[in-house]
Amino acid sequence: MIFFQKLLSASILAFIFAFNVQAAKPNLTVYTYDSFTSDWGPGPKVKEAFEKQCNCTLELVGLEDGVSLLNRLKLEGKNTKADLVLGIDTNLTAEARATDLFEPHALSMPKSTLPQSWNDDTFLPYDYGYFAFVYNKELLKNPPTSLKDLVKNPDGPTILIQDPRTSTPGLGLLLWVKKVYGDKAEEAWNQLSKRIVTVSKGWSEAYGLFLKGEADMVLSYTTSPAYHIIAEQDKRFAAAKFNEGHYQQIEVAGLLKSGNQKELSRQFLQFMLSKKFQSIIPQTNWMYPAILAKSDLPDGFNNLIDPSPSLLFDDQIISSNRKNWVNEWLEAMAN
Repeated sequence: MIFFQKLLSASILAFIFAFNVQAAKPNLTVYTYDSFTSDWGPGPKVKEAFEKQCNCTLELVGLEDGVSLLNRLKLEGKNTKADLVLGIDTNLTAEARATDLFEPHALSMPKSTLPQSWNDDTFLPYDYGYFAFVYNKELLKNPPTSLKDLVKNPDGPTILIQDPRTSTPGLGLLLWVKKVYGDKAEEAWNQLSKRIVTVSKGWSEAYGLFLKGEADMVLSYTTSPAYHIIAEQDKRFAAAKFNEGHYQQIEVAGLLKSGNQKELSRQFLQFMLSKKFQSIIPQTNWMYPAILAKSDLPDGFNNLIDPSPSLLFDDQIISSNRKNWVNEWLEAMAN
């Protein structure tokens, strides 16, 4: 009896010790977008890999999209629970910096594979891509070959897009149209709006509707067909190459001033720039990693369209004009 009492006591002590060790682990909270945290996204693999080296718990909080991330931060301000934000892009960095919620990362940026040099003491890039309209080659035999072709043809394909107020792809399309059409952007939206089937809050909803056959084309990325080729062995899907070029997206992460885990946050940012993290990106986020060379990418990335010339606004120009450009879009969509 005494033996069993000692055994029970030892078991209880071991449980208490294990519980205390688990409870002592710091918690790092990262706000990101929901496709990142999904079962098929980078989140699960990133969490597993980082927790193996950090002796911490990584909590990934998924929101609708990158614009929603910034809106959430503005709402929460200094009371946010997040230590880091991962998933806004360079179309939002000037506006994010203006909130005064972020602090310098104080890390060295390794040599990147971005098309342009990177010099930003607040935000670090982890991947990039180019917006494009994706279609099924078996159903759409003659896709448009330019943005102007897509816009001006009244009998052209129906499309699914995302809302620029809540979605980074939606904002990307807004800027793409503005880059190509300039002062005539509202007129272009008036023409295009007649063939827009749905404006969704985020990318996942729009792409899901496209796969169900709700429209001929969907706003996505030049790299989206790689998913179907690699994950599904399905070569039916392609991105339409537009001769004006494709608008670029560079996704970044930033450190919040109000976060409680500064050292751990910088450890995560350093991990984000490592080959371990970067090698997860191509076949989960289906974007180009910011550090890995293209020769290190899976075979399905070899036959994608060339998005050049790359189109990109300066983030300060976007910050100064985004509200007016969104209002212009809303007026056109209401007509």
